[in-house]
Amino acid sequence: MRLESGIIPVVPAPVVAQVSRSPAQMQLRRLLRGCETANLTERGAHAAGQRLGRAGTSDVVDAVVAQTAAERQADVVTGNRADIARLLQVAQASGQIIDL
Repeated sequence: MRLESGIIPVVPAPVVAQVSRSPAQMQLRRLLRGCETANLTERGAHAAGQRLGRAGTSDVVDAVVAQTAAERQADVVTGNRADIARLLQVAQASGQIIDL
């Protein structure tokens, strides 16, 4: 729906790395070609780590996704609603969660 509206998804660089681990993720890797890749800065990494600790979750990539969403006031598309919701809450982010 967002792609049809001309909204270009933003994908943090660590998500690209995670998807690139397996050839089974070919469809998702094709989708990434139409996305903007957000770099992970040192400041962003520290912020994501702090939120990870406060949320009591353990997935660094989820924390970077939440951090990127908070910075950009963006929605998050995920298959991991519970952890992302905790991380967005800690970040006081206004974006919505869209289930995969």
